[in-house]
Amino acid sequence: MRAWYERALKATPREIALAALAALVVLEAFWLAVRPDPVEVSAVKAERGRVESTILNTRAGSIEACQRTKLSTIVGGRIEYLGVKEGDRVQSGQVLMRLWQDDLYASHAVAEAQLASARQRRVEACALASQAEKEAKRQEELVKSKFVSSNAAEKSRAEAVSRAAACGSATAEIVSAERQLESIATNLARTVIVAPFDGTIAKINGELGEISTPSPTGIQMPPAIDLIDDSCLYVQAPMDEIDAPKIRAGQPVRISIEALKDKKFTGKVRRLANHITAEEKQARTVTVDIDFDKPAAADALLVGYSVDVEIVLTAHENVLRIPSGALRAGNKVWVLGRDGRVDERTVKTGLANWEQTEVLEGLQEGERVITTLTAAGLEPGVRAQAVKL
Repeated sequence: MRAWYERALKATPREIALAALAALVVLEAFWLAVRPDPVEVSAVKAERGRVESTILNTRAGSIEACQRTKLSTIVGGRIEYLGVKEGDRVQSGQVLMRLWQDDLYASHAVAEAQLASARQRRVEACALASQAEKEAKRQEELVKSKFVSSNAAEKSRAEAVSRAAACGSATAEIVSAERQLESIATNLARTVIVAPFDGTIAKINGELGEISTPSPTGIQMPPAIDLIDDSCLYVQAPMDEIDAPKIRAGQPVRISIEALKDKKFTGKVRRLANHITAEEKQARTVTVDIDFDKPAAADALLVGYSVDVEIVLTAHENVLRIPSGALRAGNKVWVLGRDGRVDERTVKTGLANWEQTEVLEGLQEGERVITTLTAAGLEPGVRAQAVKL
């Protein structure tokens, strides 16, 4: 030890400097060997862009037709004519189905014959009434000339009144026969299903020769024909009752369809239902109707497709934003500094959705925000390294 001390006293400044440098190299090597590795994290730069406040449907919505009717005959009977099949396009006024109606046609023929007979009786009765009126007037003139007695004139007048009444009765019989024909025609119409609008046959319940039965009061029966006007489509979606006060007609909507994941559609809120729907074991919802911005783009869609919607309540453009997943409790975020150290910040937020949150205070554009909040060892001051996880 003494010898080393004596050599140290005799060392030149250059030798002392070299010895100090060597000591520093050894210490640095030791520190590098024992210091902890940087925490691997994922980081995203705070940048400017659009942030929206949105709400989503609680359950899947669906594509609906602007016009859809489930048709049934008013009366029951055997299907005699079925002029369409599922998938056929039909025109307004086209006969789709007709029940057996021979009995009604027979009644119609009888009513027509009765009408023709009533018309003939009226011709006869009214001709006699006209003749009787002329005779009554002639007798009245003869009374004035005192060629006949007043009794004869009165008898002629009574006969004229009677014949006129018979003419009126015959006319009433014609009206009655015409109403009878109208009644039978109405009954015939009750056995026929006619398309009320242009559309496509979605479903038919029944075959030729089968009995078609209308729905009794209080009992739901399958319709004979389900007709859809697929030239006009819209979206109907259930929204949580809590969100109902936020929804207004005209708000923009993003529409995604489960069966067409590569396609996105846009639309606008057309109508908000005026009542809350409560279904067993499900949240209370309000129904929203949404029109497509480009109806032509929806022509290829099928009625009944499962749909998800995102209603945009409001939006801020060109604001500082970060991923919503980077926020911790109390609006705190981890920031990865340029020196590789982790810093904890408290930020003031604005609009937010599931993806992006607007930052009003606490961050600068370009600063890196850590999104892997559960990384082991992450705390203020530790070294971290941004990697793709």
